[in-house]
Amino acid sequence: MKVLVTGATGFLGKYILEELATQGYEVTAFGRNVSIGERLTNDKIRFIQGDFTEPSGIMAAAEGMDAIVHAGALSTVWGKWSDFYQTNVVGTENVLAACEDNQVKRLVFISSPSIYAAAKDQLQVKETEAPEKNELNFYIKSKLLAEEKIREKATVDSVILRPRGLFGVGDTSIIPRLIKVNKKIGIPLFDGGQQLIDVTCVENVALAVRLSLESSRAVGETYNITNDEPTPFKEILDQLHRELSVPVNYLSLNYSLMYGVASTLEKLYSLLRITKEPIFTKYTLYLLKYSQTLSIDKAKNELNYQPKMTVAEGIKKYAEDYRSN
Repeated sequence: MKVLVTGATGFLGKYILEELATQGYEVTAFGRNVSIGERLTNDKIRFIQGDFTEPSGIMAAAEGMDAIVHAGALSTVWGKWSDFYQTNVVGTENVLAACEDNQVKRLVFISSPSIYAAAKDQLQVKETEAPEKNELNFYIKSKLLAEEKIREKATVDSVILRPRGLFGVGDTSIIPRLIKVNKKIGIPLFDGGQQLIDVTCVENVALAVRLSLESSRAVGETYNITNDEPTPFKEILDQLHRELSVPVNYLSLNYSLMYGVASTLEKLYSLLRITKEPIFTKYTLYLLKYSQTLSIDKAKNELNYQPKMTVAEGIKKYAEDYRSN
């Protein structure tokens, strides 16, 4: 099977390439970063430089493909709506058009469980519990719209994945942020960090992508993907910093006070059109305050998904790489 992977030069994209290539797929990496793309190239993976927000580029790259994994996105909690819309919504429409015109047999779309975000505890959230609208931030809004575009295009056999809290070697977001804030002010905690969270080894997400390409039951379906190891936030932080051999510093905060700060900062940044992310947003406060775990029963039953790497193994692998660099 010939598979095109968008966002291939990003964190998740590189793991998807490796998972597919080692299982005998003919893989084409599609991304903007030429230097990274060239390093990914080998006898099983070729690279095409391009931007899926440009229709002609993705259309040409999709020619002759059996499947596309659309992993490319603008993934941040702050920025201009026009940027999120152009990349995550219009870009997805371009990928869908490329699938349709080239008769691509399967599209796997990487969405986000951030769409579930709310100011409340949520345990074992099912795929059907996603809200129709959630305008907590532009990223969430754009991902919901992109999912809508996917479901509307009945002529393209598609699968939607919502992987939670990806981490692993090469992570440029979650763990690096934690390390940075730990050094500067300490990691913020509410209620002692006892809220339950789900995280996912990036290797497991790549596995779920492959299973989504291979399962006949997956067409038209949406799946939550996690490690299926709900754990208190502080427990994960303690484990991470033990493996990193780095002292961990915690900063106990008052939620009501910080909610007011976050609301004020968001209004101020919007008014002044500041594109840099505020130090606190309501979304990050929800992550730090409330429990959120996802049910992956559907992925287990229909994709035969079983995580191949535990959280502890993933943390250890990351820490070993961190200490060696």
